[in-house]
Amino acid sequence: MKNFAAPKESLGGLGAVSAARLIATAADIALVVDAEGVIQDLALDRREMGLADAEGWIGRLWIDTVTTESRPKIEALIRDAMAGEEPRWRQVNHSGQTGIDIPVLYSAVKVDETRMLVVFGRDLRTVSSLQQRLIEAQQALEKDYARLRHLETRYRLLFQLSSEPVLVVDGASEKVLEANPAALAVLDRGGRGGLMGRRLADCFEGPASDTVESLLTTVRATGRADEAELPGPGGETRFRASVSLLRQETAWVFLVRLALPEGGAHPALADGGPDLSRLVSALPDAFVVTAPDGTIQSCNGAFLDMVQIATEEQARGESLERWLGRPGVDLSVMLANLHERGALRLFSTVLRGDYGTETDVEISASIAARGGVTAYCFVIRDVSRRISAAPRSGHELPQSVDQLTELVGRVSLKDVVRQTTDMIEKLYIEAALEMTGDNRASAAEMLGLSRQSLYVKLRRFGIRDYADGE
Repeated sequence: MKNFAAPKESLGGLGAVSAARLIATAADIALVVDAEGVIQDLALDRREMGLADAEGWIGRLWIDTVTTESRPKIEALIRDAMAGEEPRWRQVNHSGQTGIDIPVLYSAVKVDETRMLVVFGRDLRTVSSLQQRLIEAQQALEKDYARLRHLETRYRLLFQLSSEPVLVVDGASEKVLEANPAALAVLDRGGRGGLMGRRLADCFEGPASDTVESLLTTVRATGRADEAELPGPGGETRFRASVSLLRQETAWVFLVRLALPEGGAHPALADGGPDLSRLVSALPDAFVVTAPDGTIQSCNGAFLDMVQIATEEQARGESLERWLGRPGVDLSVMLANLHERGALRLFSTVLRGDYGTETDVEISASIAARGGVTAYCFVIRDVSRRISAAPRSGHELPQSVDQLTELVGRVSLKDVVRQTTDMIEKLYIEAALEMTGDNRASAAEMLGLSRQSLYVKLRRFGIRDYADGE
């Protein structure tokens, strides 16, 4: 209820002085304004509100006391009040004594049988201050989240690029949680099932296993870092294992570092091993190294075969985007992910050859830096045997949203919309048949179709179990 039920009976004896006192008490700022918008009287606590030049408001136009962007709101308040419309609240800004705008929420009411308006104002500085503090808190949270994300990215990058074997081991079960490539090369050289989930002591043999278990037990009991020498797998190299205990939320983890006592590199990681360039050239998957802008610096033979060019010189200096299925989209998305996260996994797209062939591929990538030079490394895998590379015909419908996504860049938007509609229609019919227990008559009635129309759609969408039963 917005008005009193019987104002004449309950407030009939209210005089002008009492009414003025009530208005001044109910509002933070109260104005009496004539039909032309000139302020005839006002009531406010000047010290509390902090309005600039409030002493000279009487006799001035109300619209001249507000900031420029608030003037249309004052005009609307006066116009609506004089027309007798339902009072509305509008926020306007006044200039403050300190130079900061003061927000005030106003509503205007016309006094009966006069051309005067009574304006009620509420000070919004407290609300504005709370809103500002909320915004600042949100910005602080976003900054903290971004900083933590960047810290994690740097940690991951250092962890992966470290030439020294490093492992993270669960403090309770002593099982390996994480291991960098250097640790995999040293402790799992034969690829005998991987390190993840195995107890660290089981990665060593004989006395070395007991030494590792004793070292972990000592560090767990004392809480202080410790180290010990132990032979590596096969006994051909001796390591100095350094173990530290770290608290992670409510659990403990061991940080294990393996290093040669003399500081050298393990034979599995030394330069004397197989030639890396020859190994990359022999990969069955395409391998491409680009500059940060996507310009190709080197590639292997598998990539040349996919894009149907003869020599590496033809690819060097070209943008990888030239052969990607969605020009202007795919490369930008991949570079943005690499820049933000430092790695990219299983990005699905199409690789187009110079002679028109199309190959469905999955792309994984990472950033490598050495000697101040940054390069992006892309591994491109042909998945056409897993995902059909042939374009879908008009009667062959995608079966999921993922399959619809595969059509982007290969099929026009009009065809994609049509196929999306067909997919929804097919799912809708299948749901109706399931709800009615395969009763085609009831399903047709539920769908608002005739039985004959339903049979036509069953045959069209290849729902043979239902179509053949009739």
